[in-house]
Amino acid sequence: MSTNDPAATIPDYQSLMLPVLRAAEQGEARIGEVVMKLADALALDDAARGALLASGRQTVFSNRVHWAKTYLAKAGLVEATRRGHFRITPRGAEVLATAPSRIDNRFLARFEEFRAFTDRVARPEAEVTLSEASTDAAEATPSEPTPDETMRSAHRRIETALVEELLDRVRAAPPDFFERLIVDLLLAMGYGGSVADAGRALGRSGDDGVDGVIDQDALGLDRVYIQAKRYGPGNSVGPGAIRDFFGSLDRHKAAKGLFVTTSTFTTSARETAEYLSKRIVLIDGAYLARLMIHHNVGCRIEETLHVRKVDEDFFEY
Repeated sequence: MSTNDPAATIPDYQSLMLPVLRAAEQGEARIGEVVMKLADALALDDAARGALLASGRQTVFSNRVHWAKTYLAKAGLVEATRRGHFRITPRGAEVLATAPSRIDNRFLARFEEFRAFTDRVARPEAEVTLSEASTDAAEATPSEPTPDETMRSAHRRIETALVEELLDRVRAAPPDFFERLIVDLLLAMGYGGSVADAGRALGRSGDDGVDGVIDQDALGLDRVYIQAKRYGPGNSVGPGAIRDFFGSLDRHKAAKGLFVTTSTFTTSARETAEYLSKRIVLIDGAYLARLMIHHNVGCRIEETLHVRKVDEDFFEY
């Protein structure tokens, strides 16, 4: 690596995991302050501090600190508290009590939550098993991925991590924020057309089991009713909640509804939705986050890579 590259002096994100965890040892920490304090502690010069990603929107060092925090969170060592803030968890405190000399991905792999996360990141399409992914390189298949395959694999890893981050943010937000999010997402997807007040969150006392509604025409003759359940990852929605929502749709004389959760639906819940006489669409947490990404709700494009290939027609002679 060129010695003229300011980023060459910046530690990689795994080397920053232990310092980031220690930064939260005394209580709630603000990620922006952690970035500045770690830059001071590492005595980074102005060039290294100011080195930007290709997008020009974020510094390399800040990006690596954020990734370190993200991976620590996936292992359950830190947790988000509010926007831009995080704190150490009891598990994180136990780890620091052992005085580790380094925390990296190999270290975090001892925690089941982190292994599950890296399995999803490495294989969002269920391409390999975790045991296969940990096979020693010398025993792995000799075939090397093409540059295109490497690029797309990296994109999947970034997007899968973004899915997890979005869900963490939504679960930490107030309930009324979640309800507004669903309405905003449906409007972004084209439901409600161009009617200014086509979508609105309800979520008030006496809403009769409905959290939101989308008017699909100017007169409100065709409506989609919404039920939103902001649950933790281990708290699945069962068939009882689906039947309750069905009853609410019946009282509203509605023909269709949308049930959204930040967790998952049990198999029996999905079967119940299929067999009921009204059309009820179920969206779980992972699907919700991917819809948010696809429609740029709660996220934005940071960088666009243009991949160019030879124009065969041009060279036809």
